[in-house]
Amino acid sequence: GTLFWDTDIHNKAWDIFLAKNNIALSDKEKNEKIHGKNNKDILNAVFPKPLSEDDIIKFGNEKESIYQELCLKTNMQLAPGVKDFLMFLKSIDIAFTIATASEENNVNFYFAHLELSAFFEREKVIFNNGNMKSKPNPQLFQEAMDTMGLKGEKTLVFEDSISGIMAAENANAAKIIIVNSNNDNYSQWNYQQIRNFAEVDKALF
Repeated sequence: GTLFWDTDIHNKAWDIFLAKNNIALSDKEKNEKIHGKNNKDILNAVFPKPLSEDDIIKFGNEKESIYQELCLKTNMQLAPGVKDFLMFLKSIDIAFTIATASEENNVNFYFAHLELSAFFEREKVIFNNGNMKSKPNPQLFQEAMDTMGLKGEKTLVFEDSISGIMAAENANAAKIIIVNSNNDNYSQWNYQQIRNFAEVDKALF
């Protein structure tokens, strides 16, 4: 949702998956139950009965297969301004990484189709390994900070989900920038909102 603007694709994939299972969610319910969270918590929130670990794996793989098929029907591109911004960070030796609620199969998919290896070290990407707590728990960002050898007060987090913004706050990030890729309402916060990474003030670094 930040580096790759895929919220609409995720929503469509969830709609297809949920329809197969006779479940429907409003946009408000998607924001509350899906965006920024890991599949285990999402599936347990949307199904009316508790799921086994095998069910979670099976349903999670089914949904992500739908998602990836939909992605491949689009012109997959990194968000506006991302490449130039990451090249700038590399040029001045600023540490950066990805912290994502996605599972490993999607991370591998992104590296295969979005040229991420030109900018990111795959082994330093933090993702949902099955033991990661969902946002707004700060675990995802704290592990990313640890990987970079940084404390929260030395970091900037880009986020697009409400639960993610809260997680960044809980991780004591020094600065948060909202990537408004989906025209959502972030009026409860005073953080800068961007639609292009060229809008980020380079003087921050």
